[in-house]
Amino acid sequence: MSCGKPHETPCAEVLDRVYEFIDGELDGEKRHTIKHHLDECSPCLQEFGLEEHVKAIVKRSCSDPAPPELRAKVLRHIAAARDELRTDI
Repeated sequence: MSCGKPHETPCAEVLDRVYEFIDGELDGEKRHTIKHHLDECSPCLQEFGLEEHVKAIVKRSCSDPAPPELRAKVLRHIAAARDELRTDI
């Protein structure tokens, strides 16, 4: 996904890190970089909103945290699906 406008941080990089951003797993500089991009890029902000909503639904549905191996596997599948979507556009 790309909005077609130049950014310091490419849209693809921002969307690849959106779950880390939502989970508060980024250090201060990386978090600021992602937030800055989301503030200026409405397509990425919409995608972020969707990801945040999905995560909230999953969190409400699950009482136990996912094991690290499962989380890593799910994130790999999400990344692969994103890559596939990018090649289709």
